[in-house]
Amino acid sequence: MRTIDPMWHSPKARALVARHQLGALIRIGREERGWRQADLGVRIGCSASTVSRLEQRGHHADLRLLRRAASEVGLPTDVLAECLGLARSTATRVAPVGPRVEEDPMRRRTLLAAAGLAAPVQLLAGMDTALAAMPDPTGSPIPLDVRLAEARCAFDSARNDHLLKVLPGLLADAHDGARRTRTEVAYIRLSCAYGLASQVLTKVGRYEQSRLTADRASVYAELSGSPLTVAAAARELSIVLRHQNQPAAAQRLILSAVSQVEATGLTTDAQASAYAQMLCTTSYTAAVAGDRQQAVTLIREASRAARNLPSDPPAGRLFSVTPASVDQYAVSVHWALGDAGTALEAGQGLRAAQFKTAERRGRMHTDLARAWWQWGKPEQTTAELLSAVRASPGEVRDRPAIRQMVTEIHARHPRTTGIRELAKAAGLRST
Repeated sequence: MRTIDPMWHSPKARALVARHQLGALIRIGREERGWRQADLGVRIGCSASTVSRLEQRGHHADLRLLRRAASEVGLPTDVLAECLGLARSTATRVAPVGPRVEEDPMRRRTLLAAAGLAAPVQLLAGMDTALAAMPDPTGSPIPLDVRLAEARCAFDSARNDHLLKVLPGLLADAHDGARRTRTEVAYIRLSCAYGLASQVLTKVGRYEQSRLTADRASVYAELSGSPLTVAAAARELSIVLRHQNQPAAAQRLILSAVSQVEATGLTTDAQASAYAQMLCTTSYTAAVAGDRQQAVTLIREASRAARNLPSDPPAGRLFSVTPASVDQYAVSVHWALGDAGTALEAGQGLRAAQFKTAERRGRMHTDLARAWWQWGKPEQTTAELLSAVRASPGEVRDRPAIRQMVTEIHARHPRTTGIRELAKAAGLRST
């Protein structure tokens, strides 16, 4: 049985835990071991200056790196959880230590307009506030699982505005539940809530906030001990890393997660679904990085892994991959490799009816549209994008890359059939 160092329960350490000063606790552990910041940096794979920032910023820093540092200095899991705000105690909440940077509202509006985001500024600002200082629990009588399912439905329906509105309260209640019970299922709920936040923030192009929520999803997933929850969080974080132009880091993370899922033995459909989904994600990441051989090999393996999965997965399954969704990924993989013809060939059998959610149906059409646009076919591109609008308007309106494609078609091919309707649906100004 592991012995807990009494240092972590000293008055000084308890005071730091109460103030949620995780970085200061790491510094205590490092100094107790006689390590310099550079020594700890070597152990967790970063520079001494990064360790310095971790120790100064606490849980406002990269949570995955913080967790590795906490593990190296011997910080017990229960102390880590309490420092992250998940203690049993329901004592008065303490706001995070350190100055809060207030962004000028006009500057924020300018940045969002430049990025082409459609989500209202106040909703994004509400998420920023919640991530800086978690609000009090809502006291909602509706069970958290029900509300999580409803939030997932909002994402699947591309109702991104609604999801951004309810997420702060959902996160607050998930935190409260984990703090009161500290059970596996409570940590799973909290990780899933953060994972959902990461998904929608990535969707609307807020990658810094998405990285923060994905980091937190990973930390709480590991606290839960659920392999599939850990895999889901790792997948979201790898997607954010890819969007932040860190494909090598994304690939290392997702390949590690694939190995962990494979180690389960893949004896259930849920495990096989997770494995196939992770292969799809890492295949696309490899394609973005230009590794054609790995990308093609992995998407073929994903197709093999998914061939016996049901075309209509059970509701609530963490990974709901189907044979059709693997084919959809194949479209994206070959598009990312610059091979529009092969992408369209991979998607020639896809039909909207194969996908249960509006988000997936819209995504199918936008993926095909990207391939048509890469091939230089504005008419077919516009037709697919109009189909995406009819299936799920948010897939065109809220995604910066898709809005940019609409802008380019409108500028280069203004007489294309349907382009005016498409530009209006995307929220572009008339010219």
